[in-house]
Amino acid sequence: MKKIISAAEAGKLIGNDVSIMIGGFLKCGSPTKVIEEMLKNGTSGLTLIANDTSYPDSDRGKLVVNRRVKKAIVAHIGTNPETGKQMHDGEIEVVLTPMGTLVEKIRAAGAGLGGVLTPTGIGTPVEEGKQLMEIEGKSYLFEKPLGADFALLYGTKADKYGNIYLEGTTRNFNLVMATAAKTVIVEADELVEGCLDANMVTIPGIFVDYIVV
Repeated sequence: MKKIISAAEAGKLIGNDVSIMIGGFLKCGSPTKVIEEMLKNGTSGLTLIANDTSYPDSDRGKLVVNRRVKKAIVAHIGTNPETGKQMHDGEIEVVLTPMGTLVEKIRAAGAGLGGVLTPTGIGTPVEEGKQLMEIEGKSYLFEKPLGADFALLYGTKADKYGNIYLEGTTRNFNLVMATAAKTVIVEADELVEGCLDANMVTIPGIFVDYIVV
């Protein structure tokens, strides 16, 4: 069985100067309670890995607004003006990564791969500092795997064994991030009695370390 803990206990697990993946596509499928605890605890110096920096008043967006993030590896920042402001002021490092490439880099870390090859970004600033490879006459960028110390994810339902069900589009980045972090914390809306139906399992319990209900 997995350890079921409070949001406060989960918040204390995440220290300063760590890398953390946070699931969600904007507000959809994003955890909130543990982030609030991190804010209360003054957790800072974070390297944030996410699809986006959300909105200024929501989930991971609050971490940016409160200057808890030193580096953000994300696909876009347009919905949170504070991210752009801090980037231009030199207060935060932003690594903009094409969304599909970001997913594949995370997936590669979870699968134990040495990296991925993609044509996306060639001839753009994305190419800077990266190895260019030619295979059968076509050029590719070599992208390294991307893992993290923690993954903070959302779940619609969970069972005591750590199996998680995610409803519809809440799946987004939560699935792939579950495989690529040293410690995985899932904030679930509901803890079911017994076991989830095997046909409902979106994230197998083998990937999950802690559940916050």
